[in-house]
Amino acid sequence: MAIFMKASLPGVTTDQYDALNAELESLPGDTFAGCLSHVCVATDSGIEVYDLWESQEAMDKFGAVIMPVAEKQGLPAPSEPPVVSQVHRYWVPGS
Repeated sequence: MAIFMKASLPGVTTDQYDALNAELESLPGDTFAGCLSHVCVATDSGIEVYDLWESQEAMDKFGAVIMPVAEKQGLPAPSEPPVVSQVHRYWVPGS
């Protein structure tokens, strides 16, 4: 079942996000396996990330990869856990 995830990351800049994403993209294998959609939005206090994952397992696997990289780059830990919801239905226009 698809999973929707929203994470608020206060104190994280778009430059830090871009550096994190670049390092994740450079890792061997398909780091983002199971991610159906990803959006990053800059806010007055940091960034918000919205992901659609094909399953909880895929999201958890990605979490195990991203957290050590984020810590290595000195990014602040999220102040709250992400909000995760089961998706009833999704579709992609034009597909």
